[in-house]
Amino acid sequence: VLMLDEPLAAAIGADLPVFEPIGSMVVDIGGGTTDVAVLALGGIAASASVRTGGTHLDAAVREHVQKAHGVMVGERTAEEMKIRIGSAYPRREQLFIDVKGRNLISGLPQAIVVGSNEMIDALEEPLQAILESVRTMFEKTPPELASDVAENGICLTGGGALLYGIDKFISEHTKVPCYIAEDPISCVAIGTGKVLENIDSFTRGAIYDYRRGEYYTE
Repeated sequence: VLMLDEPLAAAIGADLPVFEPIGSMVVDIGGGTTDVAVLALGGIAASASVRTGGTHLDAAVREHVQKAHGVMVGERTAEEMKIRIGSAYPRREQLFIDVKGRNLISGLPQAIVVGSNEMIDALEEPLQAILESVRTMFEKTPPELASDVAENGICLTGGGALLYGIDKFISEHTKVPCYIAEDPISCVAIGTGKVLENIDSFTRGAIYDYRRGEYYTE
C-alpha cells in the first residue's frame, strides 16, 4: 500500500513540477476541507489543512440570506446560488437570481432576488479562513521555496476553485500570482492515476519528505 498525500496528488494532476528542485504551492479546496501545501523534489515541504470547503460556503450563503432577507433556503438552493452567482471578487456585470424560501416570520413561501455582489459579503468569512491558511503557509515555507512560489504562482484545485474570482481574491491579498488548474475537480484523481501508472518509481524511494529530511518508501 502506498499512502499518497492528497495535496501531492492534486499537484501531480495539475502538472506542477513537484519532482524538480522548485517550490510549487497548491491550494486544494474540497467539499469539507482546504489543503494547502508547498512541494518540491517529490515531497511536501510544508502543509496545512483548514476545515473550510464547499459545504461551508453553502452554509455561509444560507446564513446570509436568513439574516439579510429573513428567508430560510435549503441546502440545494444555497449550493445553486453559489454555483450560479457566487463570487469572491466583483464581476464586470452583476448577476441576479430568483430564490424561493420560507419567510421566518410568517412561515409562508417567499421569493427574493439576490445579486452576485451580495454573495461577496455572504462568503467573506469562509474565504478569509482559506486566505489565512495560504498566508500561514508562506510563514512555514523555506525562503528559497517561497521565492519560487512568488515567481511561479499559486495553483488552485478542487471544486471550490470554480468559485468566480477566487484566484483574483487570493492574488490581490497575497500579492502573489494565482491561477486555476485546467481541470480542478479531477486533479486529485488524475494525479493518483499518474502515480499508479508509475508506481515503481514511487516505491523505490522517489519521494522526499522535507519534514523528516529524507526519502521514504512506504
